[in-house]
Parts: sequence; C-alpha cells; structure tokens
Amino acid sequence: MRAVTVTEFGPPDTFRYLDAPEPEAGPGQLLLRVRAAGISYVDLLVAQGRYQVKPPLPYIPGTEFAGEVVATGDGVSGFAPGDRVVAGNMGGAYADFCAVPATAAVKMPDGMSFEHGSVFRVSYGTAYYALVQRAATEPGETVLVLGAAGAIGTACIQMAKALGARVIASASSEAKRALALQCGADEAIDTHAEDWRDQVKALTGGKGVNIVVDPVGGDFTERAFRSLGWKGRHLVIGYAAGSIPKLPVNLALLKGSALVGVDYRQFGVFEPELLNENLTRLFALNSEGRVTPPVHATHPMADFAKAMGTVIDGSATGGRVVLVNG
Repeated sequence: MRAVTVTEFGPPDTFRYLDAPEPEAGPGQLLLRVRAAGISYVDLLVAQGRYQVKPPLPYIPGTEFAGEVVATGDGVSGFAPGDRVVAGNMGGAYADFCAVPATAAVKMPDGMSFEHGSVFRVSYGTAYYALVQRAATEPGETVLVLGAAGAIGTACIQMAKALGARVIASASSEAKRALALQCGADEAIDTHAEDWRDQVKALTGGKGVNIVVDPVGGDFTERAFRSLGWKGRHLVIGYAAGSIPKLPVNLALLKGSALVGVDYRQFGVFEPELLNENLTRLFALNSEGRVTPPVHATHPMADFAKAMGTVIDGSATGGRVVLVNG
C-alpha cells in the first residue's frame, strides 16, 4: 500500500508518500480500507514531534478516518467485510489501509459521506464528551468557545446549541467569525480585541460565562478563566497556541470554578463503551441536521503536504480539510 510516512519529526514537506507494508487484522482488530481521513491540528503536532506523546519512527500520521471493513480478526463480532465505519487510531490513517481495535470503530449511518464521517468521530466526540460528561451543560447556560473556527471549536458550537446553550464564539478573523456564526454561535468576537474581556462581560450582563471551551491555551487561557462566572467550568482540551498556560489558583477559589481536563484519547482507553454510546447519540443528532461537520476542502492523499499546509497557516477557514483515497 501507499502511506504518508514520517521518517523524522519536522514540517510536512519533509514527509514522504511511500510504499509501506499492508497491515493485517490481528485478534480483536479490524482491517479497514481508508476512504477519507481528516487532518487535525493534533495530527500535525504529533508528526512534527511537538505533542506530549512522541510515536516511534517511521510513523504514519492520521488519527481520524472513515472507510470500509476489509477483514476481521479473531474474536471480533458485529462487523463484516463491506461495512462502512468511522474509526480512530493513534496514527496510521494517512494510508490505503489501517488496522484498528474493533472497539475503536463504529458503523456509519447510511446517509453519511466518508468525507463527513472522517471528521466526525474525534471532533464531535470530543465536543459531546466535553460538554455533556465533563461540563454537564444545562439549557440556557452560556458557553464561550475559544478557537471557534477550528475543528473542536465548530463542533462545540453545534453541540452546545443542540444542548440548548447560548454560545459566544471567539475567533481571530472576520472569515473565522463568519464560520462560527454559520455553525450556530449567537455572537462572535475578535480574539485579538483589546477590550475582549469587556465584550464578554457585556454580552453576559456582567455575570460571566458558565463554560469555557479551550482548545487554544497560551495567553488566552487566563483571560478566559477570569471571564467565568460563579461555579463556572473551564474545559482544557488542547494548546493550539503552542504553549501550556499557568493559572493563579486563587481564581478558582474566588469564582467557585473548576478547571476540567478533556482528554478524548484517554477517554477512549478507559471508557470505550461510553465513547461509542456517545457516537450513537451524535449520529442521531447528525441525522436530525443538528450537528454537521463543515468541510473546507478535500485533497488526494498524495497531496498531503499542500493539504496540511492549509491547516498550519490557518487558511482553511471554511471547515475541516480531508485527505481522500480514490
């Protein structure tokens, strides 16, 4: 098979599209033909050696994809060759084939395309886990979404609206704010506005927000935490800004607030059955038209460097970028 291959950590133009051994379905595994694979910021961090987990080299990137079952390993039930599935794995998706644990795959609804399925499992699964299990979002609460035009941001906007919340989106450009509003945000503010905290305060009538969705980190975390209201919850999802922030812990005391970690990878390790239950609920919301991944562009797998570049430079402002196999 052919696969995007990282032989040394670095930028995408150092990766290669090479022949690689075709994996096999081991015990408890599925062998899947990859039809479409989403590009996430985490994928790029891992491939560049900038993530907290560094895989051994050579490494095939890609954590989220959709495809068809080719073969089932010993002990696997409930799947058959030809089944259309969405799946997740810690690498291996940017290839013609990928072997994954059967617990990491879920059958797709008939009406869902491979392109949409490839960017559904991780971003929307994270959004559901964050807002339902970790934040216990209630109807009428206000959710502030940082990085609102990113994969997690757009999914959290749609998920928060499906839960009956009000959403304030924070994004760095007019195009990104327009996408956030298109995804259902009630208001959108400029991430770099000097009066950013004042705007948040005004939009909440001085009460502060109930929940912060934070896949950004860096200098943005503290000001968002300071914008929480009483008993607020700050969801830590990632560090797209590049640096891990530090917070004065007295803020949590003064606000009666909570800093809540959201690690979707470990959620899948420790609670795989609940993760798949969440996906079943998400598929129902998708069929109702309440959560739908925006796709910015699709690229052939061989054009991976160009596709990854649009994610790195932030030019993919219309949604997710997807690699496809013919």
